[in-house]
Amino acid sequence: MTDTTNKKQSVYNILFSAFGQIVTIAFGVILPKLFIVSFGSEVNGLLSSVTQAFVYVNLLEAGVGTATLQALYGPVARKEQQNVNQILAATHHYYKKAGMWYLLAVVALSFGYPLVVKSELDFVTVAAVVFLSGIGGVINFFFQGKYRLILQAEGKGYIVTNLTTITFVITSILKIVLITAGFNVIFVQAMFFLTSLLQMLYIAIYIKRHYKWIDLKVKPDYDAISQKNSVLVHQVSTLIFNNTDVLILTLFCDLKVVSVYTMYRTILGVISTFTETIGNSIQFALGQTYNVDKERYTRLHDAYELCNITLIFALYSIAYIFILPFLRLYTAGVEDINYIDKYLPILFIATFLLSGVRFASNAVITFAGHFRKTQWRSMLESFINLAVSLVAVHYLGIYGVLIGTVCALLYRTNDMVIYSNRVILKRSPWHTYRRWIVNLLLLFATVFASSFLHPNLNGYFHIVLYAALYTAVIVPLFFLVSFATEPKVFKTITDLILPKVKNRLKKSAD
Repeated sequence: MTDTTNKKQSVYNILFSAFGQIVTIAFGVILPKLFIVSFGSEVNGLLSSVTQAFVYVNLLEAGVGTATLQALYGPVARKEQQNVNQILAATHHYYKKAGMWYLLAVVALSFGYPLVVKSELDFVTVAAVVFLSGIGGVINFFFQGKYRLILQAEGKGYIVTNLTTITFVITSILKIVLITAGFNVIFVQAMFFLTSLLQMLYIAIYIKRHYKWIDLKVKPDYDAISQKNSVLVHQVSTLIFNNTDVLILTLFCDLKVVSVYTMYRTILGVISTFTETIGNSIQFALGQTYNVDKERYTRLHDAYELCNITLIFALYSIAYIFILPFLRLYTAGVEDINYIDKYLPILFIATFLLSGVRFASNAVITFAGHFRKTQWRSMLESFINLAVSLVAVHYLGIYGVLIGTVCALLYRTNDMVIYSNRVILKRSPWHTYRRWIVNLLLLFATVFASSFLHPNLNGYFHIVLYAALYTAVIVPLFFLVSFATEPKVFKTITDLILPKVKNRLKKSAD
């Protein structure tokens, strides 16, 4: 695959992913409010809790999915279709076995979840919501999971993104119609299952038309995904600091507290999802480059890491300023629990910053295939998170689980940075730490300066207007400072962008 093709597909991935994020944000603001107003905070908390429960069930897929992607980058870059078929055949066989276990897990959770959750909702409602939330995953295992992986490895993730965006819009609109028409939460949640059916049909048709060479009957290459169990350990760690908080709050607090947690997590998580989407959009190009030209990869790694860290810190400085004014408006009229808390934004943003700034370090560990060598480190992260959270939740409630996540991230994020730089890139981790320090100082300066400004934030229009103005100033400021402190990395970025701009201008002139 040529460098020009990689750049083109990276642009497609970023543009379509950005559009998908805008759509997701729009409906993500509307739907939770409708659920809370129409069904109460308890139902909103239930849906969030169930979603997190199935994230753990998805561990059945997590290891083989990442291992398959890592194994595919090389053969895809070298256009070795036979090797690709052998890897996909091995993945297909594993998915069929895992799909049966997933189906059993869905049925078991449907009956067991209503018995352990503290809720005033009836058994049938909880069981039906659990079943409808999980049955779509069964379809993913049996039919479309392996095909998504080849699309990602080839840089065609934008196809899946577009499909997800379209089906999400359809589902969201139908949910709004059903809620306003007075249907109960079971009918509303059924839209999720219908979405899975539509996605399966489209992907099956696309693969049949554009990948006629795929043959899953060849001899499977199980050695190519032999590290799937080690990958699974890493995925468990990732899922723990992303999802354990909700499950612990479900067991030791109540669903209303889960609703508060989810509200902050959803709103602030939009930024994390956006930056991760950009990273995932170019990850195939980085992965292929690592397999064919490690010297060039190092330059691209620095360029991506600098831009990623800078963007994350800039956007979260803006989010901190506007999160509470927005929530005051958004939760106005909700009286079953208080959603406004001045300490929660600090703790949540700390978790998102620590998670986001390690994305590049985690990526190079994945490209290098160092899953088995680093699995004990992930296990230690999981232990720290669980131990601190389970103790602290009894004394500090929602603060306790967030502190547990922060403690785990402080260890593992630093560990990833040191390991990826010293062991894989063979250099000092100071490159990354310098970027952290510069942007952290800018974040503190931005928040401090904003405390002297008192804009009118009494309506959504004013919040959006001032947030846009702050973004127009703060984001360029962060990038100017970052580029000024790293001229070599800035040159790498300009060398990537300027030739393409010149070609565009030349074509326009002709």
